[in-house]
Amino acid sequence: MLKLYGGARSRATIVRWYLEELSIPYEFVLLDMQAGEHLQPEYLAINPFGKVPGIEYGDFHLWESGAILLYLSEKYAQVSLAREQRAEMTQWVIFANATLGPGIFVEASREREMPRLLGALNQILEHQSYLVGDQLTVADVAVGSMLWYIPFLLKLELSEYPAIVEYTQRLSARPAFKKAFAGR
Repeated sequence: MLKLYGGARSRATIVRWYLEELSIPYEFVLLDMQAGEHLQPEYLAINPFGKVPGIEYGDFHLWESGAILLYLSEKYAQVSLAREQRAEMTQWVIFANATLGPGIFVEASREREMPRLLGALNQILEHQSYLVGDQLTVADVAVGSMLWYIPFLLKLELSEYPAIVEYTQRLSARPAFKKAFAGR
C-alpha cells in the first residue's frame, strides 16, 4: 500500500486530496514536525532533505508535492489526454509550485506578483471550467489548492478575481477535497 508522509500543516494535504480524487487506498503517516520526526533516519531514507510530503510505495520513494502529483496522475488517472495536454498539466503543476506559490506566499514578492498572476489566471478561468480539458486533472489540484490557501492562510481577499473565487468554491465543494482538508 502507498504510504504518504506529511505534517499536520503541510503540502501533504494537496497529495491527500488527489489520492482521494483517484480513490487510491493509502496510509497517511503523520510526522510530528515539532519533535523532528522528519529528520530521523527512517524518514531521511525516503527524503534525504527531511521535507514533506514524501511517498513510499514498496521500494519506491518520491518527494516534492509536484513530482508526487505528476507520478500519481501518470500511474492512476483515468483521464485520456493527448501528449500536449499532459504537457500542459505538467506546466500547471510546475506553475503552482515554482511561480504561483512563491509569487503569492513570499511576502517580498506578493505586492508585485499577485495582481499579475491572479489577473491572468482569472482571465483564463473566465473561459474554461478546468485548466486542462473538460474535467478535473492534477493541474486543478495543484493550482486550486494554492488558490484555496490564499484566503485561508494569508487572509487575503480575492473578490476582484471572481472567476478564481468561483473556481476555488467549486473545487472545495468536491467530496475528496472536503475529506483531505477536513479540520483545516
